[in-house]
Amino acid sequence: MEALSSISWGLILPLLVIQFILLIVAIIDLIRTPETNGPKWMWALIIVFVNIVGPITYFIFGRRQL
Repeated sequence: MEALSSISWGLILPLLVIQFILLIVAIIDLIRTPETNGPKWMWALIIVFVNIVGPITYFIFGRRQL
């Protein structure tokens, strides 16, 4: 319990907020996009389980260029 009290939440909270916003935006984009580079279920797993890097990877490699 002492480990949690020594954490500087002022530094960690903005990262958590950015991670949550990226996750939500990437999932909404994945749902609205008709086709992706690869199966949608794979991108959903990557977005949800690979934290900050997953949504960024989806936006770089997963979206199909029109």
